Formats: sequence, C-alpha cells, structure tokens
Amino acid sequence: MRESLKQFLSSLYLGYSPRAKWFRYGLIAFDTLTILFFVATVAVPLTPTLVVVNTVLGLLILADFGARLWLATDRRKMLRQLYTIADLVVIVTLLIAPLFDLHDLAFLRILRGLRLIHSYHLLRDLRQDSRFFRRHEDALLALVNLIVFVFVTTSAVFALAADEGAGPEGYVDALYFTVATLTTTGYGDITPTTVTGKLLSVVIMVVGVALFVQLASAIIRPTKVRFKCPECGLMRHDLDAVHCKHCGETLKIETQGAT
Repeated sequence: MRESLKQFLSSLYLGYSPRAKWFRYGLIAFDTLTILFFVATVAVPLTPTLVVVNTVLGLLILADFGARLWLATDRRKMLRQLYTIADLVVIVTLLIAPLFDLHDLAFLRILRGLRLIHSYHLLRDLRQDSRFFRRHEDALLALVNLIVFVFVTTSAVFALAADEGAGPEGYVDALYFTVATLTTTGYGDITPTTVTGKLLSVVIMVVGVALFVQLASAIIRPTKVRFKCPECGLMRHDLDAVHCKHCGETLKIETQGAT
C-alpha cells in the first residue's frame, strides 16, 4: 500500500503523462491563488474565519511539502534549497504563528511566490509545451523574482512601519514607498525614521536594483534557450541550435511536440 501510494505520487509529481502535467499546472494555479490571497489579507485584521482559512491552506501546503520530501532522492539537498526553506517559513506562519499571536509575520507568506516557477518540474513542462516560455525564459524568471521581492518587502514595510489598523491604505503607502525606493526615485514624502526602517531601505535599494537590472538584461540581450550540452556542459544555446557552438556536440533541445 505504501509503495503503491509512492508510485502514484511519483507519477504525478515526476511523470511525463498529460495527467501529470495537468496536476503540476494545477499546483501552480493553487500557488498563484494562495499568493494573491496572502497579498490581499496581509493588511486585514486576523479574524476567526481568516484563521480557519489559513489553517486549511497551511495543511494543504504541508501535505504537498511532505509528498515532495518523500519523493526526493536527496532529501538533505532539497531541505537546503531556498524554495524549500521558503515553504517551511510559510507553513510555520500559517500553522504555528497564530498560536502565539504573531500576525505581524504574515508578510513572510508571500515567499510562497518563489515556487511559482521553481517547482514541480514546471520548467521542464513549460520548455516543452510553450514556445513563448522557451524564447523568454530568463525574462519571465527575472520578472517573477522581482515581483516576489517587491511584495515581500512591501509587506515587511507595512508590518514594521504602518500604524495599527492602517488597513489597505497603509499597504498602498508601503507599496508606494517600496517602488520609490527600489527605483531610487526618492520623492521624500514617506521616509523611514527608525534604524530598522533605514536598514530595510538599504536592502530594498541594493537587492531591488540588482533584480531590476537582471530583468532589463534578460529583455535586452539576444534570446537563448537553456539546455545543458552533454559533452562540455554549456547551458545556453540559440533556439534553433543543432550543434553546441563550444564543442560541436549534437544537441537534442526539446521543442513543442517532442516526447
């Protein structure tokens, strides 16, 4: 029974069948909806209904995390990955933080956004199924990373600096401050006054600008596809490449319709 369940889960999480792909796309849809929910509720007072919804979401995410950990061939490596750590943080804030009235940690739940791309073999599926994704992979990944950073830092600013009961208006102010700081616009109408706030502003400027430059670079530079050359290990090639430019090895880059 235990082995049959593991085989079934493996076929869904790791398989190549249409059912497996739809399952993984369904998980991404679930992730997207939960992230939107976390963003929408970060400025909402904690109510019994919200606690119940958060608990249900936490249990679902925990079940997904447990399944991926069970199927992992190298569990230690998986537990060291940034996206796994982000999942653990989200689970803690959903299931444990409410027990200690730590609603201020709710902004950390938006780290779930890191799994939008880096999970469920989604990259492999998208590279095979979507020509658009193959052409713009680097830009899309950079965009997701930038969006996650903006909303995590926005929520952190709201949790640390907004007045109690500020609500959605306070969250909009936090978003405005984050974007103004990230783009180094600095209008000066909202400024940090505490040491923590000033340090957070430095992080927003340094990390945010780096992510923004990464996105701009991915958009401007020539389009390449990620595929590891079996001979020399070169990772980037032209979309229609048949041979590796570095060593001349024949490449078999997955294209739409390939099996």
